[in-house]
Amino acid sequence: MSAVLRIAREEWRLLRRDRVAVLGLALLLLLTAVAAFTAWDQRHSADAQRSRHQAQVDHEFEAQPERHPHRMVHYGHFVFRPLNPLAAFDSGVDAYTGHTLYLEGHRQNSANFGDVRQSSLLLRFGQLTPAFVLQVLAPLLLIFIGHGSLARERESGTLRVLLAQGIAPRQIVAGKVLALSAVAALAMLPALLALLWIGLTTPAPFSLAALLAAGYGLWLLIWALGIVALSAWFARARDALVALLAVWVISVVLLPRLAPELATAALPLPTRFETDIAVTRDLAALGDSHNANDPYFAEFKKKVLAQYSVGRVEDLPVNYKGLLGMEGERLTSALFLRYATASFERQAAQLRWVDRFAWLSPVIALRRLSMTAAGTDLENYRRFVEQAERHRYRLVQELNRLQAEKLSYASDRSSRDSRISAEHWQGMADFHYEAAAPREALRRAAPAAGVLLLWLAGLAGVLALAARRLGRITR
Repeated sequence: MSAVLRIAREEWRLLRRDRVAVLGLALLLLLTAVAAFTAWDQRHSADAQRSRHQAQVDHEFEAQPERHPHRMVHYGHFVFRPLNPLAAFDSGVDAYTGHTLYLEGHRQNSANFGDVRQSSLLLRFGQLTPAFVLQVLAPLLLIFIGHGSLARERESGTLRVLLAQGIAPRQIVAGKVLALSAVAALAMLPALLALLWIGLTTPAPFSLAALLAAGYGLWLLIWALGIVALSAWFARARDALVALLAVWVISVVLLPRLAPELATAALPLPTRFETDIAVTRDLAALGDSHNANDPYFAEFKKKVLAQYSVGRVEDLPVNYKGLLGMEGERLTSALFLRYATASFERQAAQLRWVDRFAWLSPVIALRRLSMTAAGTDLENYRRFVEQAERHRYRLVQELNRLQAEKLSYASDRSSRDSRISAEHWQGMADFHYEAAAPREALRRAAPAAGVLLLWLAGLAGVLALAARRLGRITR
């Protein structure tokens, strides 16, 4: 057996005798298992509930009696965001963004019913998921287990004995890292089993599940290297513990909370009230389709009459009111899209600003990688909103087209008297969300993975320097 393995074996033997370390590891394993089960159960229940609600509103839309098409425009429809299978591992921004969209004509609504708005403030600290346990609690356990791995040897004088026996400092350091890495791997075991279970019970892409496992493996390995490096740097175990706890508080608790606040201050996002005022102002500038003297729509009327070579709207082969509704919806939808795109682009810029702090706190890079792989990041939410908006536009324009083609202008006096058959509603409101391809998620997660690898390489260099310094101090 090599010296590295012997040192790692002795470290494991010491850990087994430490009741606090064994109890802490057992509690972490239990907490991770409980978090995995509860998160999976909540995700399964929420997805089933949304599917049930979606089927219900689809049935209610199709079950509407004979109506005027414009009444159906204002009747509207609901769509529910389906959950990604890996959301049980990392819920990401799902709890903050909402999952229910009401689609109606002339408006673009935001998603409602976010879990944070309906739960206690404790949810804002972090949901109990395997991702939260591994990001926040697992490093803390490794700190308490490994802070004295080398400092303890210096305090007791056994380090000089090991070096006198011909064992190189790098072998001692490697053995300590191996022992702590094995503890980290054991701490990850329930999460890995959870990923395996999710992969077997849902159509989760294997590549994304593997990316999650690799990302959290890198994260805990970074902590194993950093803990041993700081333990080698300090002469007393308690000093190493204080320093490591300070690093944990700053990098895991403080910076991930501070970075978004600084990004918001640097790139402020308009409030909902400010956006509504701006949208209302721009809508008024577009023109009023109900005003016959409005310049834009008066010109639109001339173009339509010239297109069909007639002199009056009554002579058109289609219902002018339907054409008017289609043009108005085209204008307002383009305006809504412009504001929504600007909002998402500003939020994406804020995230890029936060990403700069990943060089100070690798947990920021880990969270970006984790949410991207789990399909619970801002980009996936934006994908849902944009697909829902395209569906809303198609739905409203189809209803406007029915008004233009199925009703004559002369008979279209009242929505109560002018109606079309209910068979036109069948299949019109079906919404099918298309998730991003796994390769796209892998591409977007690549920068975060690169940051984690650079952190690992940097800490490996620090550890090598610490081993060299350790050899000089003990001579």
